Amino acid sequence: MTILIFHQYFSTNKGSYGTRLYEFANYWVQKGFKVKVVTSLYYKSDLRQNKLGNRFEMDGIDLIVLNIPVSNKHNLFKRIYHFFLYSIFSIRHALREDCDLVLASSGPISTGIPALIAKKIRKKPFVFEVRDLWPGVVEEIGVIRNKLILNFAYWFEKYCYSNADEIVALSPGMENDIKVRFKNVKTNCVYNTANPDIFKANDSIVNPEKNVIYTGNIGLVNNTLLLIKAAHLLKKQGRTDISIVIIGDGQLRDLVQDLKQKLNLSNLILINSVPKEELIEYLQNATASVIPLMDKEILNTSSPNKLYESLMTGVPVIQTTSGWIKDMLEENKCGISVSPTNEIELVNAILKLIDDKEARDIMSKNARKVALDNYNTKKQASIYIDIFNSYK
Repeated sequence: MTILIFHQYFSTNKGSYGTRLYEFANYWVQKGFKVKVVTSLYYKSDLRQNKLGNRFEMDGIDLIVLNIPVSNKHNLFKRIYHFFLYSIFSIRHALREDCDLVLASSGPISTGIPALIAKKIRKKPFVFEVRDLWPGVVEEIGVIRNKLILNFAYWFEKYCYSNADEIVALSPGMENDIKVRFKNVKTNCVYNTANPDIFKANDSIVNPEKNVIYTGNIGLVNNTLLLIKAAHLLKKQGRTDISIVIIGDGQLRDLVQDLKQKLNLSNLILINSVPKEELIEYLQNATASVIPLMDKEILNTSSPNKLYESLMTGVPVIQTTSGWIKDMLEENKCGISVSPTNEIELVNAILKLIDDKEARDIMSKNARKVALDNYNTKKQASIYIDIFNSYK
């Protein structure tokens, strides 16, 4: 089969963004599928080109890279403009590219536009991958408040879901939310993953550095200010031997830098985004990985890349949601869940993993095991193959 993918954030391990569809596409190619990807120029991706519609092959994947920049640093209206610009230029490929099935990966949900064109005009099976519950998440966190815009967004969400042959959610929470709101849609769950051949646990490190690490976007949803408060509290408690390391970029990065200087937080280390292949060493030397998210119910369905990369590297996770991730960490004894609004709880969790080596080592082994058993790339990519084959 030939799979045509619409995904604006495509990146390899040389970039500093999630590699889900790159890893999956690699595996599908190895299994005899032809894979075409229509993407854009995401600022955290390693893909670069100079002319519209540049096309080349990478690791057996046919890449079509549209010269449309996308950045988390752009304001909302500029981002929306670029999202729809991508969708408009992608329609040509939806109409012309030889394929047996179309896969659109959202967000942004506008990737559904070219997929719908292929579905309606060419009668191609349409699988819709939902990486976040948009527009619910932007409404709940207050990014979009205009009722007219929200009503249109919910209508379009319903139209995409209702016309997709199958919806693939990235977590049980997302899948359940979709099932509750849309009774007659076909759903499946394919988790995010980490490649165990790349994200390896370093068993030679007897005593990891006394730090906890956050990787990814520095923004409102990611509750980065909780890490500032935790670093400040550690300093007041005299635990300057412990560092909080933030690796990433985003709209709040300058604010974080200013607060670091204002509060004289020498125990807060701020590092620019690094490629995935360089990130591994930072994870291997960390005592724990922190995943703070805002105190919003819809974020309990989240499925962040950093969760799987941390677990696969054998690093215990401290996180702030109260949904499926909390249940998974408790069941497998590989992390700690804390309040998204209470830095004291976060600091106490950090101190437990720093000061209780035995507890940390047990969680580390459990983390690697649960990742290998459930969240390795081949296992989750194989679920997609079953989905594809069902539409032959």
